[in-house]
Amino acid sequence: MIRFAFYGRVSTEDQQDPEASRSWQLGRARALIDGHGQVATEYFDVGQSRSLPWKRRPEAARLLQDLPHSDRGFDAVLIGEPHRAFYGNQYGLTMPVFEHYGVTLWVPEVGGPIDPASEAHDLIMSVFGGMSKGERNRIKIRVRSAMQSQAKVEGRYLGGRPPYGYRLADAGPHPNPAKAADGKRLHVLEKDPVTAPVVERIFRWYLGGMGFFLIAQTLTDEDIPSPSAYDRARNRHRTGIAWSKGAVQAILANPRYTGYQVWNKQHKAEVLLDVDDVALGYETKLKWNEREQWVWSDRPAHPAIIDRATFTAVQERRARRGPSSDRPKVRAAHPYALRSLLVHHQCGRRMQGTWNHGHAHYRCRYPQEYAIANLIDHPLAVYLREDAILPDLDAWLASAFDPQRLTATLDALVDQQPEETTALTDPIRRTIAACDRRLAQHRAALEAGADPILVTGWINETQAERATAVAALARAGARTKTTPPRLTRQEIKNIVEGLGEIIDVIRAAEAADKAEIYGQLGLRLSYDHETHVVSAEVSPRSSVGLLAVSEGGLEPPRPIKGTSTSS
Repeated sequence: MIRFAFYGRVSTEDQQDPEASRSWQLGRARALIDGHGQVATEYFDVGQSRSLPWKRRPEAARLLQDLPHSDRGFDAVLIGEPHRAFYGNQYGLTMPVFEHYGVTLWVPEVGGPIDPASEAHDLIMSVFGGMSKGERNRIKIRVRSAMQSQAKVEGRYLGGRPPYGYRLADAGPHPNPAKAADGKRLHVLEKDPVTAPVVERIFRWYLGGMGFFLIAQTLTDEDIPSPSAYDRARNRHRTGIAWSKGAVQAILANPRYTGYQVWNKQHKAEVLLDVDDVALGYETKLKWNEREQWVWSDRPAHPAIIDRATFTAVQERRARRGPSSDRPKVRAAHPYALRSLLVHHQCGRRMQGTWNHGHAHYRCRYPQEYAIANLIDHPLAVYLREDAILPDLDAWLASAFDPQRLTATLDALVDQQPEETTALTDPIRRTIAACDRRLAQHRAALEAGADPILVTGWINETQAERATAVAALARAGARTKTTPPRLTRQEIKNIVEGLGEIIDVIRAAEAADKAEIYGQLGLRLSYDHETHVVSAEVSPRSSVGLLAVSEGGLEPPRPIKGTSTSS
């Protein structure tokens, strides 16, 4: 008797009960193997799109991981519905793996096991993959066409969170009898008596000459809750303490405040997860459409907070704040020796180069409302002059790599190398573990009586994030199992001694050349504006050309540190 591993899949797009879908797929599969064997184990993906490759579906990926093991518990893989298992060229990418490990694949469409040497079987499965892809594309086209018509002709609210200033109101039973019988109802936007007046003030203030920052600061000073603070359930990832410039801009750019329904402002774009490994498939990202592609309702669909004339005037003022001329502005290119190497200690952000009064500076600008929102005591702008750093920095580098201090430098580099750790410290595995914890929390919330639709959305997002992390872990392969081996003292010495000539030319080098040398040294700087101290560390790289490694596996030593005061 043959031991079979059953594989099936159901997605949220199918509008089916997962248990019912599993039952009919498993029933169809068992009918195929009647008299040949029995199902010994099951792998069933719930809420996973068919377009995801097997490696990115949790259960399918687990099946592939079990294949190499002699104690896997099955001899063949059984599929009840190829449309749900294979999409596009997925059969061609998966079947060779089954064949390699001596596992046969059974499907109803060929009446039993697939013969890898049969052109007819290969053609049948390829056709089913193409049909599955075509079916999904047809569904997308039908759904988008229907939604476009509903938004334009009916002005129907098509879901999503209501804009700040509105709230949802019941609009009666769903026009689809089946959905109405299932308890689904339509919704419409109505003014929120608390936040609608705030939106009106924002538009009025902006036309009165106030800028984004001033509006945000004024609202924060008046203790008016920001959008994320007003709706904490949907914005748990934000502090919600203060208004931001971005929130004000988003409100001023939203045409739905005119009372018209506007759809298709964004679209879901499928982007290759890894251009060097097309088999990993795509990930979905939201991208903005051009304004010409937006779909407006033919007539007002909900109460307006501002009229169209006001909205148009605001958009005209926002456009005037941009470049005043179509001619490209020619700016002098100034070299910065520390470009991309200097961060601000208080906020952790990279400081940007700026040319003031004939000298190179580095600036960290942090609007006050952002500092309040992130609980950071940060000045509006922090400046640091380049020539206040370079002399001390070059002197420190020269002393650190001086032959007379070579022994101490080597000791510091050897001691600061990371100890070998297990894969549990790998950031990808930490992401997977975090996803597992969130999934457990979501399921607990579902069992406690939370909104099934809302929780299902959370679960799907978390599962997609977890699948992406699992795919990244698979690409990394053995490199994620342990940290790279520690460099020997002699290997570090070879690198450091070879830096001597580079250090000698730093002081006389031009800014552009300094930037290149600093980058090769692995230089990183951090400026603390409260103590006026710049902390420096370097991680010499073997890529400088001083150490050749054919098979990889060597990592640069940990940084050595020094400090320089600056006022």
